[in-house]
Amino acid sequence: MAQAGIRGPWWNGQLAIGLTWLALLGACGRQAPSSLIAGGDPARGRILIVAYGCGSCHVIPGVSGASGLVGPPLTQFAHRGFIAGEVPNNSEFLVRWISVPQSIEPGTAMPNLGVSEGQARDIAAYLYTLR
Repeated sequence: MAQAGIRGPWWNGQLAIGLTWLALLGACGRQAPSSLIAGGDPARGRILIVAYGCGSCHVIPGVSGASGLVGPPLTQFAHRGFIAGEVPNNSEFLVRWISVPQSIEPGTAMPNLGVSEGQARDIAAYLYTLR
C-alpha cells in the first residue's frame, strides 16, 4: 500500500503527460518575444518605422501618425500566424519580408525601402511587441 501523499509511478507518469500538454497548449499561437530577435531593439524599431514612413500605409499601434489604409493594420502582429499570407510568422521570415518583400511575395505592393538587415531586426522586434 502506498503512503499518504505518494501516488506511485502511474500518477507520476500522468502528471508528466499533463504538464507536457499544458506547456504545449500554452505555447500555441505565441510568437517569439521581441527580445529573442537577434540584435533587434524595439525602441530603435519604432523610430525606424517612423523614419521609413511605414505608417503611411499601415495602422501601427504606438506609432504616432501611423494610420495608413493601403496595407493591412499591424495591430496584434505578434499573434498572427502568417506574414503576407505566405510564410509562417517567425523572425527569420519577418526580417526577410521587411528587407526584401518581393523575395517572399513577388509582385507585392509592399515596397522595397532599402531597409538593412539590422534595421529590419529592430523593426521586427517592435512588431513583436504588438500583442
